[in-house]
Amino acid sequence: MAKWLHGLLTLLLAPLLMYQGKRVRRVTPRLPEAPGERHGEVGTGKPLQLLILGDSAAAGVGIASQQQALSGCLAQALAPHWQVKWQLLAQSSLTTAAITNLLDQIPAQTIDVVLVSCGVNDVTRSTSSTDFAAHLQQLQQRLEQHFKSRLVIYTALPPMHKFPALPQPLRWFLGAKARRLDQVLQHFVAQQPKARLLALDLPFSRDFMASDGFHPSHKATPLWALAATSIIQRELIPHER
Repeated sequence: MAKWLHGLLTLLLAPLLMYQGKRVRRVTPRLPEAPGERHGEVGTGKPLQLLILGDSAAAGVGIASQQQALSGCLAQALAPHWQVKWQLLAQSSLTTAAITNLLDQIPAQTIDVVLVSCGVNDVTRSTSSTDFAAHLQQLQQRLEQHFKSRLVIYTALPPMHKFPALPQPLRWFLGAKARRLDQVLQHFVAQQPKARLLALDLPFSRDFMASDGFHPSHKATPLWALAATSIIQRELIPHER
């Protein structure tokens, strides 16, 4: 769709979009983050320091336990290959800038691999493409300089135009914004030698979504973890032989 036409439709639909946004926030159930340990050590082999970093999806919102959430699934998927010392640093409703600030909670240390979930809250908070790119740069610099990260994996923004919790035309509007920021993310990652993009192709059926229709369910997180494991194996194992 032409940029001018998108802008015109957005202007015409603005009152409805504002109403739908407020209503979605009011009626969508606020699910808790998954309970359970947020750090641990599993597996055998060469040591691997792992950080799962990000927003509510990384925190396991709507999932019964951290074992079933991304952190638990990823640690178990990596355990046959490495002795994984993992930690989860994630919180609901955080933009990319706030996720970078979240790193203040842990001391400077060596973290080999970081899996990042960010961007959805930048969509809902109307972060501009320029600011999003700047915040990604700040996050990457922080991870490389303070945590000596060898590999940072950024999860692509989900296709928000498929989120069942969102009514039309709000679903179309947020989906278009998510696509724009995902293009920014793709361009950013392509310029970073130590960054990789994880493009996750999940079915958007109810089984793969939490009960709020907004977050991945316990059936989606193993697929996310396997995709991340594949990237980690591809990028790290050849250098360790």
